[in-house]
Amino acid sequence: MDAGIRKVVSYVEETLIEGGKAAPVPLKMFAAAVVLKNPWHGRGFVEDLKPEIHAIAPVLGELLTAEILRMAGSGAVIEGYGKAAVVGVAGEIEHASALIHTLRFGNFYRKAVGAKSYLSFTNVRGGPNCAISIPMMHKDDEGMRSHYLTLQFSINDAPAADEIVVALGASIGGRPHHRIGNRYQDLQELGSNEA
Repeated sequence: MDAGIRKVVSYVEETLIEGGKAAPVPLKMFAAAVVLKNPWHGRGFVEDLKPEIHAIAPVLGELLTAEILRMAGSGAVIEGYGKAAVVGVAGEIEHASALIHTLRFGNFYRKAVGAKSYLSFTNVRGGPNCAISIPMMHKDDEGMRSHYLTLQFSINDAPAADEIVVALGASIGGRPHHRIGNRYQDLQELGSNEA
């Protein structure tokens, strides 16, 4: 099945100063996104989404992972990671969710960066130029709050009503001056083993 990809978009930002103070190590964040035709658009309520998920999600996972690795330089340097999908206004949230909430999509990225944590995510409905927000966490330790990050960007002509945007995000580093501790310190202070 043709994935119906209209365009591939890359986004990079580097934070040098945060809170008026120079970052000891600049925070680098990357996003790779594809804009594709919604395969379920115009078909009414589709009960079984699996044929399209199985055909399209691996194509997107492989393509976006390769693009993120190209931007970052390697999977080994990536510390934070996440994913997002935005379905156009004529689609269902389930359509956005379908393409990213499958191991056929996410496992390409997890394996490429050697991750242990799950991929944090957003899936929303929106129109052209809407915010694409990719929440991230540390690939090996979901309790490391320094890497609770959100990368946000937009695509001026996407998604159209009959499209979906699917994106992966990555960071090299965490917030430059993180100082809120981590969840393990909270647990220790509370004398608890429960989150």
